[in-house]
Amino acid sequence: MQRHQRSSACRGFRNLSILRRDLLKIGGLGMLGLTAPHLLRAAEGQTGRKPRAKSVIFLYQFGGPSHLDTFDMKPHAPEGIRSQFAMIDSAIPGVPICEHLPETAKVLDKAALLRTVHHTMKNHNSASYYALTGRAPPVDDIRLRDSIDLFPAYGSVVDRLLPAREGLPAFVAYPYVLRDGAITPGQHASFLGKAHDPLLITQDPNDANFQLPQLSLPAGLSLDRLNQRREIQRLVNRQTEMLDYAAAAQGIDAYYEKALSMLNSPRVREAFDIAREPEPVRRAYGRTTYGQSCLLARRLVEAGVKFINVYFSDSIGGQTTVDGGWDTHGFNDTRMYPILTGRHLPLTDHTLPVLLNDLDQRGLLDETLIVWMGEFGRTPKLNANLSRDHWPSCYTVLLAGGGVKRGYVHGASDKNAAFPDRDGVRLDDLAATMFFALGLDPHRELVDKFNRPLPLSAGKPVLELFG
Repeated sequence: MQRHQRSSACRGFRNLSILRRDLLKIGGLGMLGLTAPHLLRAAEGQTGRKPRAKSVIFLYQFGGPSHLDTFDMKPHAPEGIRSQFAMIDSAIPGVPICEHLPETAKVLDKAALLRTVHHTMKNHNSASYYALTGRAPPVDDIRLRDSIDLFPAYGSVVDRLLPAREGLPAFVAYPYVLRDGAITPGQHASFLGKAHDPLLITQDPNDANFQLPQLSLPAGLSLDRLNQRREIQRLVNRQTEMLDYAAAAQGIDAYYEKALSMLNSPRVREAFDIAREPEPVRRAYGRTTYGQSCLLARRLVEAGVKFINVYFSDSIGGQTTVDGGWDTHGFNDTRMYPILTGRHLPLTDHTLPVLLNDLDQRGLLDETLIVWMGEFGRTPKLNANLSRDHWPSCYTVLLAGGGVKRGYVHGASDKNAAFPDRDGVRLDDLAATMFFALGLDPHRELVDKFNRPLPLSAGKPVLELFG
């Protein structure tokens, strides 16, 4: 039977707030590191749920996929609301999904669907910032710009609190920088400092000449010479502190140190060497940028990278079947359904099931949390172009692995998939859930540039997701 469950109050996890603020601050040094595991064990004891994720693969679907045309179809809704696609049965009994996701349907019993994610941001940059950080933006405005005042990306928080070892980056993001006009906020470390920025890759993993210039020395420059230059830079940084450059210099300094560690790490170079993969495996993932990006994510998980942002597209898209994201408004008289069937759904169906199966067969799925989501869903009512507009009031997020129940559906939307009918999940709660899965206390605090203590998340973990 389909496993729907009502949310209960997170009584066990509420006890995580018993420590005083000063003990939770990131400046608590060793004391913080000692208390957080005890808090999580207390939560496990009272809830029976134990964090199991060692890594997160965050598959970000820029533009906002339509939940009514993928994972929350409403066949009995009136014409003008229900999808023009038919439904097919999935591996979760009683949970049909879109006919254009047949391979995904076969593996849906490895995943969980959150059908009631919601917020109020209607613009791409503000909604994406919320989705990429778990923090509501100060304004819902298309003109929201990247700023050091905004909250850091999930991966940057993980890099700060769960740093990787052996020269590995903890946070990797690729193969684009997201933009909707201006650069979309929420993609870097913000007030945590450049030392916790992601290792950003903008090369195409599907390219025959894919390589990482960050990990390649210039011709004629040895590591010894590079380290000598490093000593010169340290001297310059010390001299510039009097010019109020110290903070920025220290951030660059720390990031530079990480780069040097990676240059010295055969493990890192091997992890990014996707050419080592057998050709049948590469074909299975699909010889596309997105397919090879997901394959690279699996390799990074194997190497020990903790948080990986894989971006479906660099733009919101929505007008062609060649590239771009899920923003299928129907502007310029385009139509949503040919775009979805021409690119978005086939690309998703070719890649997501392969990634889940590959991780599962390698014994990695139970310790790797997969998050498939966009910044919002799509309006229940079709517009004049037979397309759907932005809709943050209710949409679906797919989770798999990392201790998440298999074949589970959390919550239910109303008859038109317009609003949560029960068990609503805020983006803050989703953020808290990811942190909990990694063994981090969501109530633990960071300190921003104004020395204000800010919790990792303002939400509560959806503990019903964990078995």
